[in-house]
Amino acid sequence: MKSKRLKPWWMRRGRYWYYRLARLQGSPEAIARGVAVGVFSGFFPLFGLQTLIGLLLATLVQGNKIAAAAGTWVSNPLTYVPLFAMNYRIGRWLLGGEPMDFSQISGQSLEQLLDMGGDVAGRLFFGCFVMGVMVACGSYSITVRLFYRLRASHHKHRKYYLDD
Repeated sequence: MKSKRLKPWWMRRGRYWYYRLARLQGSPEAIARGVAVGVFSGFFPLFGLQTLIGLLLATLVQGNKIAAAAGTWVSNPLTYVPLFAMNYRIGRWLLGGEPMDFSQISGQSLEQLLDMGGDVAGRLFFGCFVMGVMVACGSYSITVRLFYRLRASHHKHRKYYLDD
């Protein structure tokens, strides 16, 4: 008698996530709205609040809340620095202004430091907003297509197994 060969862990994990995605409740549009608002809120440097903001926005746009929470994972400890550096540069480019030179600030000039902090935060948040909108629109269109294909494939396989 032949023993069944176990599949590698990554194949089992991939199959698990495939079935989890295929069974996610809601229409492909609702799931895509959830992903889009999650990605949008994940682009802001509001650590710890990104998921809550994503859930609130998903409620407002009638999107899938689980997909919104997962969409916020676009920012994580591995992507914080490059993501927010890019968003700051885009905000600085769109709003204008010179790059910040931190070497010109003396330790006794608290006003200068606070003024610079406001400029940096304003440019960062504006860049985060612009990039968040752009990436959210892209993630919406990709997710809608993905879920229509995923659901069609899942139903085709279910029909095949049910016909036996």
